[in-house]
Amino acid sequence: MMIPNQFYCLFDIVTLYFFFLGFLLLHTFASPVLQHCHHDQMDALLEFKHEFLVNEFNSNSSLSSWKTNSDCCLWEGVTCDTKSGKVISLDLQYIPLNNFLKLNSGLFKLQHLRNLSLRDCHLHGEIPSSLGNLSHLEHLDLLGNYLVGEVPASVGNLTQLKYLNLNNNKFTGNIHVPFANFTKLTHLDISNNQFTGELPLVLLNLATSLSILAISNNLFKSIFPSDMSRFDKLEHIDVGGNSFFGPFPTPLFMIPSLTWVNLRENQFEGPIEFRNISSSSKLQSLFLSQNKFEGPIPKSISKFPNLETLFLSDNNFTGTIPISISNLVNLVTFDISQNNFTGPIPRSNLVKLQYLDLSNNKLEGEIPGWLGGVLELMLSHNSFSRFGKSLEVSDVTHIQTLDLSSNSFQGPLPHWICKLRPSMFLDLSNNIFNGSIHQCLRNTIVPLRALNLQNNNLTGILLQDLFVNATNLELVDVSGNKLEGKLPESLINCISLKFLNVRSNKIKDKFPSWLSSLPSLNVLILRSNEFYGPLYHPHVSIGFQSLKVIDISHNHFNGTLPPFYFSKWHGMTTLREEHQSYTVYMGYPAYGGFYRSSMEMVNKGVDTKFQRIRKVFKAIDFSENEFGGKIPSSIGFLKELRLLNLSGNTFTGNIPQSLANLTNLEELDLSRNQLSGQIPSELGSLFFLSIMNFSHNNLEGPIPRSTQFQRQNCSAFMYNSNLYGLEDICGKTHVPNPTPQESEDLSKPKEQVISWISAAIAYGPGDEVLTWQQQKNKKSDLAPAEEKKDFG
Repeated sequence: MMIPNQFYCLFDIVTLYFFFLGFLLLHTFASPVLQHCHHDQMDALLEFKHEFLVNEFNSNSSLSSWKTNSDCCLWEGVTCDTKSGKVISLDLQYIPLNNFLKLNSGLFKLQHLRNLSLRDCHLHGEIPSSLGNLSHLEHLDLLGNYLVGEVPASVGNLTQLKYLNLNNNKFTGNIHVPFANFTKLTHLDISNNQFTGELPLVLLNLATSLSILAISNNLFKSIFPSDMSRFDKLEHIDVGGNSFFGPFPTPLFMIPSLTWVNLRENQFEGPIEFRNISSSSKLQSLFLSQNKFEGPIPKSISKFPNLETLFLSDNNFTGTIPISISNLVNLVTFDISQNNFTGPIPRSNLVKLQYLDLSNNKLEGEIPGWLGGVLELMLSHNSFSRFGKSLEVSDVTHIQTLDLSSNSFQGPLPHWICKLRPSMFLDLSNNIFNGSIHQCLRNTIVPLRALNLQNNNLTGILLQDLFVNATNLELVDVSGNKLEGKLPESLINCISLKFLNVRSNKIKDKFPSWLSSLPSLNVLILRSNEFYGPLYHPHVSIGFQSLKVIDISHNHFNGTLPPFYFSKWHGMTTLREEHQSYTVYMGYPAYGGFYRSSMEMVNKGVDTKFQRIRKVFKAIDFSENEFGGKIPSSIGFLKELRLLNLSGNTFTGNIPQSLANLTNLEELDLSRNQLSGQIPSELGSLFFLSIMNFSHNNLEGPIPRSTQFQRQNCSAFMYNSNLYGLEDICGKTHVPNPTPQESEDLSKPKEQVISWISAAIAYGPGDEVLTWQQQKNKKSDLAPAEEKKDFG
């Protein structure tokens, strides 16, 4: 009997139906049931939330999803186990919790946690010992908080930890006990704290598992272990910024998995050598800066063909740059600055090199053409004297920063610099270049942020259209040359300009009041030129909203200043954003560091070099001009002024009492004017005023009896015939008027040089100290004690 085709079709459909039904039933019973958050877990989380000062109205930084009428497994930062419904991960990084961790915190009731991240949560105080109750933790991240004290011994109970990050807190003490049991740890970062003692031997227990070890910027002090090669899985080691000492740890570099090594800023010494190292090393980054290493760079450096970053700066290395460096074909960053290397720059084919710093050595010879392809090129403070001919035909358009300052280059500016398109800095200062500034530089400086040509023998005029498109320029320094003509009015286009220095040239022009429209101008130096005429014009703005330092001394300015002249100089009125717990300097970010302004100025008649200019420093120097009339009373608005020099003019009238408002004033020079009346007794309340000069005026009455005045040298009050009260200072009541010869000498004052330079490039984090170099070896009292900068 024939079975109809319709029967077979119906049979197939029924078969498929039962097959899929069976599959669905099997999948349903085989799959785990997704558990909702348990009430005890929700209660613990809510208790933890209420311990902190989270802003409920800021959904970006709060725990706004943590509400009782919802499943806590769906809350922000919370992850639950799909089977048990227990919280196993809590990730609250970058949420500002703003409080302490309590000993009985709800956090420690989440005893099934495997991952806990409280990175950058503004936590304070000590780690509670209760943290040790979270015995299932595998990942603990407390980076970037304000936690203090010792790590509690109970943390040693976290034996399952694979990842531990305590970086950037303020922990103290040693780490011997808590870390002894972390045998599964692969990532350990305790950098940027205040841990002390020797490198913990307990770390050797981690040798079989650890791949990342970061203990930099602490207070560890010991000889560096010689058996670090036991860490055969180590990839990244950072021990910089401590006080480890001893010879170069060659065995460390025998670890085949090593890719990143930082030994900088310690006290290692002696030669470096890479013996018994395979040429197949994976090392990519090596930092040996700021130690006491000496001798030559070994030829064995070529055993690291994968090396991309090599820092050897600030040691005592000697010899020439080895040709074997050219074998590091993957090298991107190379810094050997602050050493004693000699000889020429060798030929090379480092085609990937982007950053090269050879500054502060004893290198000489020519600049080879192959350097034209480097992005950031720092060759300052050497004895280079010429440029290779191949530079004229090289493609130099990639160079973003070029620093050739403080070498022995001479002759006209090379034409190849007109092909540069640097986006950062061009520094040719402190050489012997002569001739004029090329017109073609007008295109070169369009993308520039800093142009420094100071202290050469450049002549001619500054072209009026030189800066017409230089809207990115922040610093222009052409001081210490022989430039003539007028100040280019195209500077008005430099809307980003912060620092302008044309000191010690032959520029003959009126005061550039049009510069007051530049919104960011901080420093204006016109000193020792041939500027002339009045500063004030009734219909011209006198704002200078951001000006912090102005030096127009040793020119031919004249006229009077109205009482309100300084009323809009807001840059000297308040600290604004500069109220900080660490020292901040004027400068501009640069690749790998910071390009800083620095200056020389007279302090107690001594040329004093400030290697960096502190942002809090505010100064006015109008000395050695021909100003007359009264000193504007609005000077009292400039409450942040540190130095005021109006000497060598013909100011008349009384010393304004408003000077007593300058509570940060450290130096005041009103000498060689025609001032009359008494010295205001209110000036005696200026606590920081340590240097003053009122000599050669027509002042009368008593010298204020405050300590600041009584400590001055007698010469600070000389040649004021009617001043009295000098017995304790000069040993007599009156000081005689000057003789005709003395008067003639006073009419020809010796120039007291103020100059400004921008030639410092700094690399890497660390404390910075304001250092002053003085030509006469006298200590300056101008600035208070240096503060410490916390880089976090």
